[in-house]
Amino acid sequence: MTSRPASFRLTRPRRAALGLVATAALVVAAACSPPGSAAEGSIVLYSNSISDGRGAWLAEQAREAGFELQLVDLGGGDVTNRLLAERNAPVADVVMGLNDVYFQRLKGADVLQPYTPAWSDLVDPTLGDSRDATYWPIVREPIMLVSDDAAFKGATRAPQDWPDLWTRDDLKGRYEVPTSLGGATTQVVLAGILARYLDPAGELGVSAQGWQQVKRYFANGSPAVQGTDLYARMAAGEVVAGQMWLTGKASREAEYGLSTSPARPALGVPMAVQHVGIVAGTDASSTAQDFVDWFGSASVQAAWSREFSTVPTNQDALADADPKAVALTDSFATQEIDWQVVARNLDAWIEKIELEYL
Repeated sequence: MTSRPASFRLTRPRRAALGLVATAALVVAAACSPPGSAAEGSIVLYSNSISDGRGAWLAEQAREAGFELQLVDLGGGDVTNRLLAERNAPVADVVMGLNDVYFQRLKGADVLQPYTPAWSDLVDPTLGDSRDATYWPIVREPIMLVSDDAAFKGATRAPQDWPDLWTRDDLKGRYEVPTSLGGATTQVVLAGILARYLDPAGELGVSAQGWQQVKRYFANGSPAVQGTDLYARMAAGEVVAGQMWLTGKASREAEYGLSTSPARPALGVPMAVQHVGIVAGTDASSTAQDFVDWFGSASVQAAWSREFSTVPTNQDALADADPKAVALTDSFATQEIDWQVVARNLDAWIEKIELEYL
């Protein structure tokens, strides 16, 4: 385990380091802990799952439980890269929301501190890293291709699978493609496409046909507009389809007054599992453990589900979770993806796509 230098204790030097992080990320600080709270302490949480109001809600709920949170909001790939860069002088205490691919990278680089939460026996151990106890599942979430229902009335059929986007003439230029590949959802979508064409003899483990599909995906799409949400573009009639995660679908439909439907490929959809872990070298280890115990508990995960349409992995939380979110998630078949192969190759895949197709 890497120890943190004395200058990186939870005092002014560490706050200054966090201030530098804040120039590239949203930082939400909760108020000071109330006197006599059960779990007093301040921790820095890195996450790719605190947008759309989730960070503010989490900070407020944590404050009531006795935690002062400083939240750093970045894309999944960006969170991972920052943690890797800071591993010899860590700023974060806890990381939450990343999927298995990212957590495998963090584990392999000794960025995570082993800990077994109080609720560990309530989650499927195969979903996380139960062997070494470095990360644990919190939420499972389908990564979907969604379409604007208003654009597909009558005989016009919505896309049923990703290849429909670049093989159907009526959809060319009418679906959104990402212009930045640092986000977890984007990387899972690309992994789901490339996983269909794995070939040990191919370039970076992917057949030529697979790379041709990715090339056509980007060539025939409408590039995302920075600062403009997919659902805003659908509401304006600029595009009719694009990538989305379960929580994002629910919140954006309410915000933009749209009705959207997910594609249901025969081979299933990528099922992302979000995890939580403690950063190695934190000088707030005890508080971080208390926070993980609190956040993953049945009561908090059920409340998180009802507020943001998530599906908890904590079995005791399901009875009080959002029933619509649970039903929709359970309605999807899960695409079989070799995530270990993805973890080994993802960085190289992203580099190739950025250099050749963006």
